[in-house]
Amino acid sequence: MDETLKRLLDAEMRAEKIAQEAEQEREHIIQAAMADARAEDQRFAARIPDLHRGFIDKAQDRAEQTIAQLKRRYDERHVQLRDLAEQREQEALDAAFALLIDPAR
Repeated sequence: MDETLKRLLDAEMRAEKIAQEAEQEREHIIQAAMADARAEDQRFAARIPDLHRGFIDKAQDRAEQTIAQLKRRYDERHVQLRDLAEQREQEALDAAFALLIDPAR
């Protein structure tokens, strides 16, 4: 009976030791995971300026492209208006001379 009791106590002590080791391992894994998460968070935080700069650069490129398109359209419209003005210039001069010559007309 004493031998059985001794074996049971030894088994209980081994089980307790295994449980403590498992608890320590669990705590170690949790701490390692938290350290990894902190490191990832720091890496991400360090990349924020680069990400921000990339977005700003893309926005700048799109803005420059839009400005170039608007300028091209403006120049095309300016040429069209200049051509139209030149086409109507003679008509305007004729009408002005006619008014000067015969104001009642």
